[in-house]
Amino acid sequence: MKSFFQFLFENASQQAARLGLKGDGHGGWYDNKGEFVAKTEKGSLKFYNKRQRVGQQDPPSTDKEKKLSQTTYEKQPTQEPTQQKAAAPEQPAAQDAPAQEGPPPVEKTKGTLTVTFGRFNPPTTGHEKLLDKVAASSDEGDYIIVPSRSQNKKKNPLDPDTKVSVMRQMYPSHSEKIVNDPANRTIFDVLKKAHNDGYTNVRIVGGGDRVQEFERLSNDYNGKLYAFDNVEVLSAGDRDPDAEGTEGMSASKQRKAAAEGDFAAFRKGIPSTMNSKQTKDLYNTLRAAMEIKEGWNMWEIAPKFDWKSLRENFIKKKVYAVGSIVENLNTGLVGKIIRRGTNYLICVTEDNIMFKSWIKDVSEDITNNDAPSGVPADQRLVGTDAHRKYVEKMVPGSEWGKQFINKYRKK
Repeated sequence: MKSFFQFLFENASQQAARLGLKGDGHGGWYDNKGEFVAKTEKGSLKFYNKRQRVGQQDPPSTDKEKKLSQTTYEKQPTQEPTQQKAAAPEQPAAQDAPAQEGPPPVEKTKGTLTVTFGRFNPPTTGHEKLLDKVAASSDEGDYIIVPSRSQNKKKNPLDPDTKVSVMRQMYPSHSEKIVNDPANRTIFDVLKKAHNDGYTNVRIVGGGDRVQEFERLSNDYNGKLYAFDNVEVLSAGDRDPDAEGTEGMSASKQRKAAAEGDFAAFRKGIPSTMNSKQTKDLYNTLRAAMEIKEGWNMWEIAPKFDWKSLRENFIKKKVYAVGSIVENLNTGLVGKIIRRGTNYLICVTEDNIMFKSWIKDVSEDITNNDAPSGVPADQRLVGTDAHRKYVEKMVPGSEWGKQFINKYRKK
C-alpha cells in the first residue's frame, strides 16, 4: 500500500484512478454515485465537500463548519435528468485506495499560539533575548518554548531533561512555558499538536538565519499535516558571532569555551539568574557530556568557528556521504542524504518530507534518549514494515528517498 506522501506526489489522474473517480474531460471528477467530489488544479486533485453543487452557488457554511479545520459533509440533493440515460457501469473502487488522509478535523476554539523550537544546547544569554521576543510577540501570553530532543556529544551534549532543568533555572520568568515532552521531536510535531489542541493560527519565532527555513517548511505542509488559517514566522533578530555581549553569544561559543577549558569565557554567556556554583556545575556537566579528549576538532563541535575545516572534510567526502542519515539541528527532522551540493544537503525523511540543510546545520551523530532502539518485540518478523524501516535506516542506498534522486541529480 502506498504511503500518504506517495499519494500526494501522484498526479491528478493517478490519484483519481486510485480512488475510483471518473473524469468528465474538463477537470471534474465524480465518484461511483455520480457526485462531484474534486477537480484538477495545478496537476493535483482539489477535493470539495458533497455540498458542492455543480453549476450553482455553494450553500453557506454553518457556524459549526466555520470552526472546523476541515468542512463537514452534507449529502447533495440530486437533480432529475431531463432525459433518461443508460446507467454507466459502476467502476470498482481500487482495493488499496486509502481513506482520504490529512489533519483530523478539530473544532477551532483557540486563537494564535506563539512557538519557538530550538536546540538550546547549552542555553545562553543570547537565548534569553529570543525567549523575551517570543513572549512579547504572543497574544495574551499564549506561547510555548520547545527544546529539541536530540543529543550527541559534539553539537548537542546535554540530554533533554538536563537541558530543560537548566533552562527553567536560567529563565525563571519563562519557566512555566518551557515544554518537556518526548513527543516533540520536530517542529512538525509541535505544529500538529497545536492543531489538535484547537488553535486557529500559529506564530513561529526563530533566529534571523532560520526564518526562511521555518517559513518554507511550515507553510508547505499546512493543510497536509496540520491546518491553520495563518502560519506566521517572525525573526528574533540576527546574531553577530564577533560581537561582544548578548548580540554575539551563542551555544556554539559556549561549547567552544567548554572544549578549550575557558571557564571565564563560559561565565559571560550565562545569565545572572545562575550563581557561580550553578554555572560551574553546568560547565562541568557540559565538558563531561562532550567527552573532551586529545585531538578533538573544532569544526565538529562548533563549525561556525572553523568553517574552512568543515568545508574541506565535506569536499573530501569524509562526512555526509549520500545515503547517510542526518538530523537537521534547526527543525529536528531526520532524513537520508540523497544529494550533496556545494555546501548543502538535500535530504528526505522516511515519511517523504524533503528538506535542504546547510552542512553546518546537520549532524550525523544522532542519539535520542527518548527513542526505543531496534524493532518492537511484536514486530521483529522479517517482512514486516517495521523491520524493513529499521533496516533501511542502517543501509545506505535503500529505497527510502529514491523517488527524489533523479529529480535533484546533478546535470
